[in-house]
Amino acid sequence: MAVAGRTGLAEMMSGGVAGAMASAPAGVVWTKTCVVLKRELGEATFGSWLGQAALRETDEEVCLVAATGMARDWIRRHAWRRIGELWALNDPLGRRLDLKSRLEMDSGPAAAATVPESVSAPAPEVFEIEAEPTPAVTGKGRLQGLQERFSFDTFVSGPANEFAFAVARRVAAWSDGHFNPVLFHGPYGFGKTHLLNALAWEAMHNEPTKRVVYLTAERFTSTFVKAIQDKQTAAFKDELRNADLLLIDDVHFVAGKPSTQEELFHTLIALVEDGRRVVMTADRSPTELSDMEPRLRSHLQAGLVCGIEPADRSLRLGILERKLATLAQQGKFLPSARPEVLQFLADRFTDSVRELEGALNTLVARVGGDIARVNLDEAQNILRPHLSCNERKVTVDMIQKTVSEHYGLKQADLISERRARAVARPRQVAMWLAKQITTRSLPDIGRRFGGRDHTTVLHAVRRIEQLKVDDPQIARDTDLLLRKLRG
Repeated sequence: MAVAGRTGLAEMMSGGVAGAMASAPAGVVWTKTCVVLKRELGEATFGSWLGQAALRETDEEVCLVAATGMARDWIRRHAWRRIGELWALNDPLGRRLDLKSRLEMDSGPAAAATVPESVSAPAPEVFEIEAEPTPAVTGKGRLQGLQERFSFDTFVSGPANEFAFAVARRVAAWSDGHFNPVLFHGPYGFGKTHLLNALAWEAMHNEPTKRVVYLTAERFTSTFVKAIQDKQTAAFKDELRNADLLLIDDVHFVAGKPSTQEELFHTLIALVEDGRRVVMTADRSPTELSDMEPRLRSHLQAGLVCGIEPADRSLRLGILERKLATLAQQGKFLPSARPEVLQFLADRFTDSVRELEGALNTLVARVGGDIARVNLDEAQNILRPHLSCNERKVTVDMIQKTVSEHYGLKQADLISERRARAVARPRQVAMWLAKQITTRSLPDIGRRFGGRDHTTVLHAVRRIEQLKVDDPQIARDTDLLLRKLRG
């Protein structure tokens, strides 16, 4: 069984750095450049952004390969001009130096010319247990499983996930007094995998010498079965139990698999007793994992269990704004959209973050990136097929019954002439809901609320929109009622 790990500038420490540089003159140029950069930027900044980079030289080009896309972008913004100056000063051949991320270089062969130990920081290791043995460690294998786009910087936190987010940051900082193990659980599509990936990247950045192992529960299972077949279980156990931080995604996958659960249980016990750290994710809390072996379930409960709730409206809007900014950085369009369009997306796509982002992607693809010009009617028309597939028919009568039950009123109160705030506010909420999730016109909605004028309905819609921003309780009420009505 082979193990793949990330490498950085220290990849060729052993075996004579001088010989490597002699056969790769570009490495000499880069070494001289790094000496100056390290002095000018400082050791901490150099180690964070350039310490994990590598110089790769082929017949066609010389390329500086950043460890991640984020590191590449930082280098381009803050250091690329200075690197170019130093490279030109030290390279007698006048070769052009390119900049790419490691992921961009994975598709083509490259020979790495590395910097000596006196310049570079130790390379962090992230291990992805391979389902099939490989004869050699490859650059592509090193990043398999972890996704660069999932970082703490791209994670949008809010009331639904802020505790889990804080815990993940604390674990990634290798803080003392941590709980062990940590289990993040929540519905499908609400950021568990994103959080686990971000934790892995940050942990490697903070402690480059620590050994991080990341794998899904499915990969754990398939690799364990393969190890049994190949009589390599001892090697399998060593790889996992030597980890400083073990990250397992979707641990609920092992439920109902007795042998795999047994191995995972002993791995968990060995790591925790040795002071190593374990973080897992699941789609349910441990108490709900009824098919899981009781001992394993009990030990998951004994650590810190962090629930991730469905995103509320404000968090969904934040996710949309972050997604727009990300697409804009990729050069697709300016990061702007009409507020009513974003509000429509946040109110209609509530089942998961993936569904929400998918709706935005569909909108962007249909309008060719010029999303700022799209009005609400156009957005609704484009996304109507996606809404009709997963939304049940909701009537004004259903809305009135649901709202009256929620506020402890009678349905007749909502269509009465009563103007007391205890009745008027729920009536406005019901009118807002009718405008959001039915096809009724404003005059028609007004008629169904005791023959009121369409201007009254319009005022109610605008009032609730404002209160959703200013009043957290109204925001929670409308979000909950939308979920109930949509089933």
